Amino acid sequence: MKVSATTRGWAGPIAVTLLAFALRVWNLGYPKTFLFDETYYAKDAYALTKFGYVQDFVAKANDRIIDGKFTGLFTGQPTQIVHPDGGKWIISIGEWLFGMDSFGWRISAAVVGSLTILVLARLVRRLTGSTIMGCLAGLLLCFDGVHFVMSRIALLDVFLVFWLVSAVACHVADHDWISTKNGAGVGRKRRLFRPWQLAAGVSFGLACGTKWSAVYVLAAFGLTVVVLEVLARRRAWKESGENRHGKIPGWISTTVLVGVPAFITIVGVAFLVYLFTWTGWLLHHDLYETRFGHGYGENPAWGSYIDSPAKNLFGESLQAFRSLWHYHQMTYDFHTGKYLAGQTHPYQSNPAAWLVLERPVGVDAQNDLPAASCGAPAGSSCMRQILILGNPIIWWSGALALLAAIVAWIGTRDWRWSIPLVGVAATWLPWFLYDDRPIFLFYAVAIIPFTIIAVVLVIDGLWKAAKTPRRRYLVALITGIYLVAVIACFWYFHPIYTDALISYDDWYKRMWFKRWI
Repeated sequence: MKVSATTRGWAGPIAVTLLAFALRVWNLGYPKTFLFDETYYAKDAYALTKFGYVQDFVAKANDRIIDGKFTGLFTGQPTQIVHPDGGKWIISIGEWLFGMDSFGWRISAAVVGSLTILVLARLVRRLTGSTIMGCLAGLLLCFDGVHFVMSRIALLDVFLVFWLVSAVACHVADHDWISTKNGAGVGRKRRLFRPWQLAAGVSFGLACGTKWSAVYVLAAFGLTVVVLEVLARRRAWKESGENRHGKIPGWISTTVLVGVPAFITIVGVAFLVYLFTWTGWLLHHDLYETRFGHGYGENPAWGSYIDSPAKNLFGESLQAFRSLWHYHQMTYDFHTGKYLAGQTHPYQSNPAAWLVLERPVGVDAQNDLPAASCGAPAGSSCMRQILILGNPIIWWSGALALLAAIVAWIGTRDWRWSIPLVGVAATWLPWFLYDDRPIFLFYAVAIIPFTIIAVVLVIDGLWKAAKTPRRRYLVALITGIYLVAVIACFWYFHPIYTDALISYDDWYKRMWFKRWI
């Protein structure tokens, strides 16, 4: 029986996704403790399920939760959260389904991290027209160490990545949809309702509602979408000569024609969805006003309005949004002000070195365990570690692929090359504005999907450029060797991705550079 292209186009990416989920869910609950910033996000998510907003926890709450003691955990006061609640609500789903333990607060990350692989595979399939290339992209993300570890801990970044990749996938789908609806020329008709563009706005809103860094990606791709469509419409008008006025519209009128609806559908919808992620805060704004509104630390008071109760629902709503604005100012000052600028962290790194994995992040380490526990020689020791370290083969080849993508975009002017380049620029370059404070390699988990797109587009370009069977065989052979090397490298580092028990000597062999220790 012949399998249709549509069936293959879904079956392959789904198979890769299931493989990724199996790898991520294995022994997910170990170690049974809070890792790195799980101490904030896992507990914040638990508070959301209990109260609808985030409360402060009492001292030694971590130990009590690990011991299964859940009474008297909260102070009754709202806490200062430094990221929106969108990602924490997703973490809370796992806690609600499986309980407030290490598996419960990590399972959502494993599910969403695996779904990101599905979305990426389908995105690359659209870009290349090849299910094999889509599956290759999914496999590369499946076997990357940064994404793998981030899919196994309850931090926000893996949720951010999912919504960003989903938003870009919706943009690519919108490009295909509008081209199909308009025939060969995108410029022939106006389509006021564009479902994929609307979905992109929703995804961007949820990304911003997870971490504010998504704003840069929203802005970058919003502008890119408008520019590409303006160019496509003008090219289509010139080729077909079809327009309402018998002449080619000017640049300004074309930009307005494209940009205004896109701004409403993408930015406007994203803004509304972003506000929706603050629903819990808005419904309990009076509690935040009481604690923070009269001044908090070095932050000034919000204004005398908080001492005057609103007289009706409309007035209370205005007050809630006004207070939310002041709270945003307080949070922005936390991220960009003097407090973090004066801090240091042993695992902080400069974003200039992220693409070459200069400084990975340790989230757990158990040193000097008895040699007998792992069969190490007498006089040695055993250890466990979880290190957020990318797959070197993917990251180092990805850096080269990005350079090739720049050359290819300039040389071919093919819009597809804009996807990885704009994506990497928007998820990487903004961090240079904040390199005077502790920032970490795991932020680059948002970079790696776009880097992988560049890698696969280069491979796809080589395949399509190979006109003879011998050349195609050579491209296929090199690609196969590359994938095998990626998988072998992943398994080599797997023990330090998963807190596995290994000898000190085996651990040290994996520390290729001093900065990795």
